Amino acid sequence: MQFIDVANEGVKSLSPYQAGKPIEELERELGIQNIVKLASNENPFGFPQSAIEAIQAQLLHLTRYPDANGFELKAVIAEKFGVQPEQITLGNGSNDLLELFAHTFASEKDEIIYSQYAFIVYPLVTKAINAVAREIPAKNWGHDLDGFLQAINDKTKLIFIANPNNPTGNFLSQQEIEQFLAQVPAHIIVVLDEAYTEFTRPEERIDSFALAKKYPNLIISRSLSKAYGLAGLRIGYAVSNPEIADLLNRVRQPFNCNVLALSAAVAVLKDYAFVEKVAENNRTEMQRYEQFCQQHQLEYIPSKGNFITIDFKRPAQPIYEQLLREGVIVRPIAGYGMPNHLRVSIGLPEENDKFFTALLNLLNKG
Repeated sequence: MQFIDVANEGVKSLSPYQAGKPIEELERELGIQNIVKLASNENPFGFPQSAIEAIQAQLLHLTRYPDANGFELKAVIAEKFGVQPEQITLGNGSNDLLELFAHTFASEKDEIIYSQYAFIVYPLVTKAINAVAREIPAKNWGHDLDGFLQAINDKTKLIFIANPNNPTGNFLSQQEIEQFLAQVPAHIIVVLDEAYTEFTRPEERIDSFALAKKYPNLIISRSLSKAYGLAGLRIGYAVSNPEIADLLNRVRQPFNCNVLALSAAVAVLKDYAFVEKVAENNRTEMQRYEQFCQQHQLEYIPSKGNFITIDFKRPAQPIYEQLLREGVIVRPIAGYGMPNHLRVSIGLPEENDKFFTALLNLLNKG
């Protein structure tokens, strides 16, 4: 007997999520030092001092379970964004929340809509619960919202929209999102995944929490892994109407957010200076990436995230492997159906310089 024969049908077709290669793994494999990792859209400034101090204050209390309801963190989120604590659901990273949405609202009888080239967790959670995946062909590498609307039927339960989108960086405007929501039947849950929203300019940013007041079927999902620098602690939050939040909290695992994550999250959400420093570096360095690509005739997808996706017009895996030997880790995205592309996270100036030099050397060698 093979145990795959007794596994959930949806699980049989899944492959494990492939994360960006860790620095330590490359060090073990090739014995390389001074490695630059630009693979996982992590915060290049590291752990903020505000979070370090918050964690240090909790170290003597780790024998106690965390606050299962996250009272303090919910209060900070509510005050910062003008929402109510009863609208908030906390997650072990936003990935935890995405899975929670699927488990709460969909089953094998239902359909879940998402875009081609969208975050790979959407098909993962869809298949894991045996729901029917409706992957809508992309439009200019991004979401075709008209295609989404055409795909809706009486079995549709959930729609995932990443904005900005990962791994392509495409961005939908406030008008595009609101026009779409106005046409979605009120019983269908729409998830607006805003893991990268802090990297958009304030004047173009979606007022998603105002939209949630107008459209009760909207859930906003956000992460503290990117701009806030807490990827290693795994914490995110969702905002929805209180009825949806109540349902999510029924399914949510008890104590899904640990003490250190909760404390650090409270601190960084108040740390406006740190987040602005991160966003400003991203804006400046993104311009350098665009200029580099233009100068060397490399096609790229304009991005509103903290990464840029480059099209090499040929299989990118060999380029990825050569960059590894140069001590630069980027992200191959053949698993997204984009075998000719590499996604590169925006780092500090000196990290980006190393990528530019390494890539140029490889391209010049042919």
